[in-house]
Amino acid sequence: MKNMKMKIVMPKLWSKWIILVLLISVLVSLWNRSSITESDDDYSSLSPPPPQPPPADASTSFEFLTTRLLQRDSVGQGSNRDHLQYDFYRNTCPDAEEMVRKSMMRIHSQHPEVSAALLRLLFHDCFIEGCDASIFLDDSRGNQSHQIEKDAVPNRTLKGFEKIDMIKEEIESHCPGVVSCADILALATREGIVLAGGPFYPLFTGRRDSVESYFAEAMAEIPRPDDNIRQILRLFHHRGFTERDTVSLLGAHSIGSIGCEFIEGRLHSFLNTGMPDLTMATDFLTEMREKCNNSINSTNGGGVSSMSMKSHSVIRRSSGFTGEEDQLASISSIGGFSSHYYRGLLRGRGLLHSDQQLMADERTARFVRAYVNDDGTTFRRDFARAMMKMSSLGVLTGSEGHIRENCSSLASSFSSS
Repeated sequence: MKNMKMKIVMPKLWSKWIILVLLISVLVSLWNRSSITESDDDYSSLSPPPPQPPPADASTSFEFLTTRLLQRDSVGQGSNRDHLQYDFYRNTCPDAEEMVRKSMMRIHSQHPEVSAALLRLLFHDCFIEGCDASIFLDDSRGNQSHQIEKDAVPNRTLKGFEKIDMIKEEIESHCPGVVSCADILALATREGIVLAGGPFYPLFTGRRDSVESYFAEAMAEIPRPDDNIRQILRLFHHRGFTERDTVSLLGAHSIGSIGCEFIEGRLHSFLNTGMPDLTMATDFLTEMREKCNNSINSTNGGGVSSMSMKSHSVIRRSSGFTGEEDQLASISSIGGFSSHYYRGLLRGRGLLHSDQQLMADERTARFVRAYVNDDGTTFRRDFARAMMKMSSLGVLTGSEGHIRENCSSLASSFSSS
């Protein structure tokens, strides 16, 4: 009877173990599936994640969010971004971030184009040897004869330097020698994006400024307007960006202006072929030829004209950066910071060749299509994550670099830091 009871019990135990093992297997499978859908190579990952309850403490919530978003991108970068901190200046300059925010609100109210200018400035800085404010330097390691990043062809049209100088000067009056130009640029850019209607994203601080400028690297490694998709992906991948990151970051072109000279080749003789860029929709080619011709003729003395990346109607306005009414012709439209940029690419209406090239490869085209399939939530979320990643590239922390008193000069801080 006892043996019979054991025979009855044992199968029940085994069945429980089998069920438990199966349950664990299913949970592991679901966990792995969740990890896979986080991948940039999985199209299904483009649906927003369900909301998670925030931790009780607000600062913990901020740190948790930032750490969570950066974790997936931290492998293999070799940067010091792990040494950045939430509210790094809380003891040394507690009002620093608030001063940046208020300054940007004031500047943006007078010069809305500052948002796009600083976004481009940050990109050109971070893309070359990291986010270290080397783009501001007027010399390299004190060598006045050394060519600097500002002199590189891709950087000659950058604007917004004086806006960062204004914010730096204000902060220096409260906390001398404490807050880096690299942090000010990163924070001001984020505030500018929000003011332009873009997404907020958390930033850690603690960046330090470079003592060196990198002219040769800027000449070779800044993406060009006429780059093909292979070159675009190569340059972005070299800095740890995936195809998804790349597509979302180029969505920054939904705001800002560009000179007609940057697309002149596309309109008439692309890459010196004597033919226009065949990736342009025919109606868009005709429209851009007409608008560029009209805007050039309308500028004083036939000067350089500029057009918005949104490209619809011609207006005349001040550039907002020289302090003079230079009356550059500009093409603008309603759209703002949204996925309208990607809808244009689907119709062959990318303003730059490098924009339209996102449709030339399925690795990037699938994300373009995905970004137009919702209300813009997916693009904004991905852009925020990619900007956090961009803002943390190759940062200098701890005893590396120094803190400049003036963003364009090493001055006395170089010898004392």
